[in-house]
Amino acid sequence: MLFDTHAHLEDQKFKGDEVEVIKRAREKGVSLILNVGYNLLHAQKSIALADKYDFIYSSVGLHPHDAKDGDKYLWDELYKLARHPKVVALGEMGLDYYWDNSPRNVQRDVFRHQIGMAKDLQLPIIIHDRDAHQDVLTIVKEERAFEVGGVFHAYSGSWEMAKEVLNLGFYISIGGPVTFKNARKILEVVEKAPLTSLLIETDCPYLTPHPYRGKRNEPGFVKLVAEKIAEIKKITYEEVATVTRENGMKIFGIS
Repeated sequence: MLFDTHAHLEDQKFKGDEVEVIKRAREKGVSLILNVGYNLLHAQKSIALADKYDFIYSSVGLHPHDAKDGDKYLWDELYKLARHPKVVALGEMGLDYYWDNSPRNVQRDVFRHQIGMAKDLQLPIIIHDRDAHQDVLTIVKEERAFEVGGVFHAYSGSWEMAKEVLNLGFYISIGGPVTFKNARKILEVVEKAPLTSLLIETDCPYLTPHPYRGKRNEPGFVKLVAEKIAEIKKITYEEVATVTRENGMKIFGIS
């Protein structure tokens, strides 16, 4: 019943045991995985993975870390890849002011460019937002990204920001940090946001939930995220699993 809406199974950290990781995920009830491409090489690998498994889908995009690498060749290639039948979204894209691996003005330009691509291709977007909340919201509004919709992945903003995100018609994706003992803002967001606006994810191999924090994350651990949301909202795990799966299928156009 579970849909891990953000994974990076093509990552080097899964080399050698990818098959076992996917098998464990299936045993824990994961029926769908969206593997997220974040530069040209990883987009190609992600699509190859999606071609191997009927329950794995892919996205393609350019992460803000790699925004400095954007050129005509890259955009042409990503545009071609985006037309693959297993590609259901563009991204991840957005802004990262924590690491600043690409100049901020370049990040903003590349974010705007990819929103334009998404509107042209009529695909939803997967937004990466780290320490750049106001600029992300400004660009989303100015570029009318709500025309295609999408998801704020690994959401880390406040409830006040979440209300704006929800009013724009975007989904909020909840990952491993909701299980952390020092989590505060995300608990309020989960408590107050309607379940019909939430997705669940691992962002594996990153953001591993408690009690495995510090170890490699994997799709099967998304069950811990669903269980925590059920606890916070005082509803059943089955309801969380079912509704978040339906939400993901709806926004990504998976029947």
